[in-house]
Amino acid sequence: MFNSSTVIQALIHLSRIIEFLVLIRVLFSWIRPNPRSAIVQFVYNMTEPILEPIRRLIYGLGYNGMIDFSPIIAMFLVRFIFNRLIFLLR
Repeated sequence: MFNSSTVIQALIHLSRIIEFLVLIRVLFSWIRPNPRSAIVQFVYNMTEPILEPIRRLIYGLGYNGMIDFSPIIAMFLVRFIFNRLIFLLR
């Protein structure tokens, strides 16, 4: 039905969209937009299932700092997972 190059291109686009949304979420934390905005709610709803488990893991390991490293770790994990999937499809 789908050839591997089509699936690979879809995975690449999906990983870029996820990374872009995480980056937008980081920017939102700096500028503090209206939390009731539809765009802000969309970005939070799309990124929270990715960031929340990472945040729980980081704080569960004893980190109590001011900087939230979960977006950085999420972007590395997304890139790693999608690269492994692409490698398996080739």
